[in-house]
Formats: sequence, C-alpha cells, structure tokens
Amino acid sequence: MRKTVKVTGYSHILKYTGLFSGVQGLNILVGMIRNKFVAMILGPEGMGLISLFNSTLTLVSDSTNFGLSISAIRNISEAYEVDDQVKLRRAIVVLRTWTLLTALLGSFLCLILSPLLSDFTFTWGNHTLHFVLLSPIVGMMAITASETAILKGTRNLRFLAQLSIYNVFLSLLLSIPLFYFFGEAAIVPSLLIMALVQMFLTIGYSYRCYPLYISYKKENYCEGLGMIRLGIAYVLAGILGSGADFLIRTYLNTESSLDTVGLYNAGYMMTITYASTVLIAMETDYFPRLSAVIHQQFTMNQTVNRQIEVSFLLLAPISIFFVVSLPVLLPLLYSGKFLPVLGMMQIMVFAMYLRALRLPIEYLPLAKGHSRSYLFLEAVYDVFWVIFVIIGFQWKGLTGIGIAIFAVGILDFILVLVYAHLKYAYRLSFTVCKYFLWQFPLCVMAYVLTFTTVCWIYWIGGFLLSIISMLVSVNILRKKTHLWSTLVNKMKEKFYHE
Repeated sequence: MRKTVKVTGYSHILKYTGLFSGVQGLNILVGMIRNKFVAMILGPEGMGLISLFNSTLTLVSDSTNFGLSISAIRNISEAYEVDDQVKLRRAIVVLRTWTLLTALLGSFLCLILSPLLSDFTFTWGNHTLHFVLLSPIVGMMAITASETAILKGTRNLRFLAQLSIYNVFLSLLLSIPLFYFFGEAAIVPSLLIMALVQMFLTIGYSYRCYPLYISYKKENYCEGLGMIRLGIAYVLAGILGSGADFLIRTYLNTESSLDTVGLYNAGYMMTITYASTVLIAMETDYFPRLSAVIHQQFTMNQTVNRQIEVSFLLLAPISIFFVVSLPVLLPLLYSGKFLPVLGMMQIMVFAMYLRALRLPIEYLPLAKGHSRSYLFLEAVYDVFWVIFVIIGFQWKGLTGIGIAIFAVGILDFILVLVYAHLKYAYRLSFTVCKYFLWQFPLCVMAYVLTFTTVCWIYWIGGFLLSIISMLVSVNILRKKTHLWSTLVNKMKEKFYHE
C-alpha cells in the first residue's frame, strides 16, 4: 500500500505547483522563441492559418475521442493508489484498445469531411487537400493523449516533465527550418511532423513502463463502455469549448481578416499561456487530492480554499509584471505588427485573476462525479464567451474582446460560486477574500499606469507595484509553509554532510 499524502497542506500545494510551474515556464520560454521566429517568417496571416488548422483539428479530436484520456485517469489512478497491478494493467489494456478504435474513427471522419471542414473554416480558397493530409493528426492526438493519461494516472511525473521539455525543443528545431525555407507551404508538413514526433516520444516513455498489449475480447469492450459513459460529459464540454473557439476565429476571419485572427490568437494564447504556469498543477495534483476528500465537507472546503490561496498568491505578482512589461514583451516575442492586440491582452489579465479563483471550484462537480453539472457550467461559459466576444469586437475591436472576456469571467465566477454553494455547500473563505482585496488593487493600479505617457513614471511605478505584490505573496506563503525555515534546514543538512 502506498503512503498517504497530506492533501490539505500549503507546503504540499506549493511544492507541486512549483514543480509543474517550473517545467511549464521552460516550455513557455522555448515556445515564445519559436513563436517569435514563426511570427517573423510567416507574419500574422501565417499565424492565423496555423491557428485555424489547429482549432479545427482539436474540434474533430474532441468530438471523436469520447473523453477516454480524461475518464481513464480516474480508473488508472484508483488502481495505482491501492497498488492493484492486475486492475491497473487491465485498465491500461482497455484504454489502449478503445483508443485505437477512436484514433481510426477520428482520422477517417476528418478525411471524409475535409470538403465540409474547408468550406466551414475558410471563406477563401479550397483547403480540402490540406485537411485530407492533416487527418492522420487526429489519430495521433488520440494515441498521445491516452498514453499521457497512463503516465498521469501512474504518477510518472519525471517522465511527463521530460516529455514536455523534449516536445517543445523538437518543435522549435523541426518547424523553424521548414518555415524558413518553404514559408506557408511548410505549415501542413510541420504540423504532421510535430504530431508524429510527439506521439512516438510519448509511447516510448509509456511503453517502457507498461508494454503495449491490446485485446479485442468482448469484456474489454464492455468495460470500456463505462469509461466512455464517464467521458461523454468531458467530450461534450470539449466540443463546446473547441466549437466556441472555432466560431470566434471563423467570425473574426469573416468579419475582418486572417490578420485579425492571427492577432487574436497571439494575444489570447500568450495570456492563457502565462496563467498556465501556475494553474498547470490543477489536473495532475489538485484533482486527485480533492477527489480523496470530496465526501468530507470541512476538508473539502479547506482543500479548495487553500488551492485558491496558493494559486492566486503565485499568479498575482506574475500578472502585474505581465501587464507592465507587455509593451516590450509583445514586439520582442512576436513582432511590432502584433502591437494592435496590446490593449486586449492587458485587460485579459484581470480575467486570469478570476480564473485562479474559479478553476479550483469548477473541479468540485468532477470530483463528485457529477458530469452533468460540469457540462452545464461549461456550456453557460461558452455561450456567454461567444456572444460577448462578438459584441465586444463590434464595439471596440480587439480591445473590446479583452473587455468582453473579463466581463464573462466575472459572470462565470459568480455562477460557479453560487452553484457550488447551493449544490455542494461550498463556502469561499474569508482568507481568500482578504488576499484578493490585497492583490487585485495592485493589478488595477498597474493597468492605470499603462495610460501614462511619462516613461519614468510608468517603469518605476510598475517595478514598485511588482515588488510590493511579490513581497506580499512571499510573506504570506513563508508564514503558511514555513518556507524559510525549511530552506535553512536543507542548507544546514547539505553543509553538514559535506
């Protein structure tokens, strides 16, 4: 039997959030370098073309994988935690058997629906052949996701970290030369090559731990139906999310231009990406911890609130630095052509604040197994997202989109909070509210600074606000985790042994 981990400790949360954040930060750094080269070589139009292909492939993938990569994590984790090797290997066999079927289904549907996907995605040109060539990616995505689920469920965190790093470096080394020599003509081949490399890397690690075995016995199909039923809600939520993203990008392409799609994609992805450095630990660490205490009301509330506290305290200083440094970061990481999206990104930072508060609460329906509740919350968010973004773009262009996303974040946070309180008796702690009232005004002041034309006021003021926010967070986390004393003790142990 495995040793039970303390699930509510601040130190535990900070440790694993820091681990995954570090890996994600490295991935982001290398990804930014790649995006810089891609933006310089292909420009906004090329970036927009890549984003439209990726959005469409993601939509098809989400529609055909039946949520296996999500639902399987629960089954595999349960068997792994009780050290039931027979049950564990059976769950892996069932997953791989069904994954092969869904991979073939997804690729086949993408192939035969290529003309429709081309007409629906683009208002210009015929991209049917492109989607025909890209159809194998859907199958590769399904296989990669299922093997990643195996590594997550069996807590092979070292392998997952290595995979993530290798994938992002290989993406840089393989795609940039292709774009440099062949331009937009290399988009389809580069997407195929990167998907293939990612799949082989993942299965290489996964097969090392659990060698490949597929069985088409009747009982495997029957057992897999349970995972599929559990994953249907995730599938529908994924379809809604991908569909909403797809509709927004298609609308921008139709009403404006492909350049606008590229600008929106760059701004949205860059903002979401920086927030993911902190929020990346939710699925891997927080979700299993929450599931373990979901039937203990007090501990459940405590677990959710502490996760919010740590996530928010870590995200706040990063957010202020991000707002202040964007005028430099945006042209540096992309090019000066992407400056029109600056206003949208600076406002979207406030939505990321709310995301840090909302996301831990949104895991409650999943931990309870209430897939319909999760689907309801996701559907409401997606509907509001599409409507508000369209209204915002018509009102103030890209900056209006930023305002719209922030407004949706406010509405969604209120909805999730009220729903969780009524259905699960969840209560937002006073401590969370206190930390929010300390940190959020600092971000507001940082945003106000963006309107000043006096350079020294902007940079000195921004630097001071970043430092204040960081000191507030560090001081709180130091007290709650005994961080300083732990570091001192480790240093003493190191010198003692030396």
